[in-house]
Amino acid sequence: MTQALIGVVMGSSSDWDTMQHAVQILQQFGIPHDARVVSAHRMPDDMFAYAQSAAKRGLKAIIAGAGGAAHLPGMIAAKTVVPVLGVPVQTKALSGVDSLHSIVQMPKGVPVATFAIGAAGAANAALFAVAMLANNDPALRAKLEVFRDEQTAMARAMTLPPVSPTGAA
Repeated sequence: MTQALIGVVMGSSSDWDTMQHAVQILQQFGIPHDARVVSAHRMPDDMFAYAQSAAKRGLKAIIAGAGGAAHLPGMIAAKTVVPVLGVPVQTKALSGVDSLHSIVQMPKGVPVATFAIGAAGAANAALFAVAMLANNDPALRAKLEVFRDEQTAMARAMTLPPVSPTGAA
């Protein structure tokens, strides 16, 4: 297997419903990656080892998704200089707003690029990672440009339904 360029980590297997969207994008672009559970609260030693070895293992970015207190992205960022892309996972209690606030409020000097709550955020984090890699890879840049062109074409092809009759609910 090719050496992973992007790491995808999450605090729990229940986060997979969200984080699989990042993996799908990486697969679509043929980006070597690894995906695993690395809980900040239940396995901090494993999390530190993952973060501290990230650069040596050749990772160019880490997409970290977490819900609730959402310490994973920030703690990973504190232990590596590899860019960390944070994805807030939607929670039942506060719909992921708690996760968003936790990830986005990193102290000065320990940055985490933070994306939208949920599946869209996971996909966009992966697309951001693709764009980072594409800066030094013309073939990947071409794939990303095709992807963007396809999105534009789909948007231009959208049609709106007719206006409903007056008085209709």
